[in-house]
Amino acid sequence: MKVGVLHSLSGTMAISEVSLRDVCMIAFEEINAKGGVMGKKIEPVVVDPASNWDLFAEKAKQLLLQDKVAVTFGCWTSVSRKSVLPVFENNEGLLFYPVQYEGEECSKAVFYTGATPNQQLIPAADYLMSKEGGGYKKFYLLGTDYVFPRTANKILRAFLLAKGVPADNIAEEYTPFNHQDYQTIVGKIKRFASGGGACVLSTINGDSNVPFYKEFANQGLRSENAPIMAFSVAEDELRGMDTSALVGHLAAWNYYQSVDTPQNKRFIQNFKNYCEKNKLPGGNKRVTDDPMEAAYFGVYVWKQAVEKAKSFDVAAVRKAVYGQKFLAPGGEIRMHDFNHHTWKPVLIGEILKDGQFKIVSRSKGLVEPEPWSKYTSPDKGCDWVKHQGTYQKS
Repeated sequence: MKVGVLHSLSGTMAISEVSLRDVCMIAFEEINAKGGVMGKKIEPVVVDPASNWDLFAEKAKQLLLQDKVAVTFGCWTSVSRKSVLPVFENNEGLLFYPVQYEGEECSKAVFYTGATPNQQLIPAADYLMSKEGGGYKKFYLLGTDYVFPRTANKILRAFLLAKGVPADNIAEEYTPFNHQDYQTIVGKIKRFASGGGACVLSTINGDSNVPFYKEFANQGLRSENAPIMAFSVAEDELRGMDTSALVGHLAAWNYYQSVDTPQNKRFIQNFKNYCEKNKLPGGNKRVTDDPMEAAYFGVYVWKQAVEKAKSFDVAAVRKAVYGQKFLAPGGEIRMHDFNHHTWKPVLIGEILKDGQFKIVSRSKGLVEPEPWSKYTSPDKGCDWVKHQGTYQKS
């Protein structure tokens, strides 16, 4: 049974996406070793859209129309996902998308195993405003210039204003993909933070994170006086960075490698073994992170849904995904009963010297996903059971 893997293996996003291909391959191997899916072995068709957003759509078409895959696991950036959406929707395809994102989407063709804004952005800002998080009052929203950061910051701004933060205490700025020179921007942040009580909410994506954190430290800014809360920096990005400049800065995710569960210990070991066995760069020094966990359990959710539906037919599998539970490495997750998203825990982590995270805050239980944020779209809901996707709430 052919399945597609649609991740950038070259270009600016390869730093993040290669590992997602790797964990998908591990899941396929594990499933095949136990007899496959309904007696059929999974045969992955791996393509490289090379961080080129137009190429994502072409490769998606190839997977669906030429290779006739039953399901595709892929995409990272929202611009790549937006690029392939019409392809999957118009050709009765099925995409499992594993990365936290900006919401404001409700596609019949996609299952979102990463976080919605209320499972990442909002809890992170809330934490920084809280007493335990430092009681910050000024927020510098800094991102890469594309869909996710702009929409994320629209939601964050609406949330901060709703919480009584004055508009003058919110700054917002964007840089292109692959941006390397952060001297001027960090200078601005330094002035913004000079009176105290300021933090940075960062949606910088890909390899631009390296020069940004470096410049932040160069100009004498520290996590104690101006913490960076990152939404796109996880263990996998940190392994390529000098972490001495990052200690104490924060990130918000739904899984960390440091989560202490027996199934997580297995997941980490299996991943290291796989990398060593296949002579992948980094070998057994490789790390796991949130999008990797979400990519990994997405494969298993699809497998369970196929077995429940007793069919590889996309319409039947889609229905069978609703309500699926799976004991993921970080703990049990649950697919939503009607909105194509995932119930997940929310974790705030602090960066340690070894590039791992110390969990400093954890949600009580699983948080229900809200594809449409109540701060920007309070009148909209997403429901594929009682409505045809996005609908107006009365």
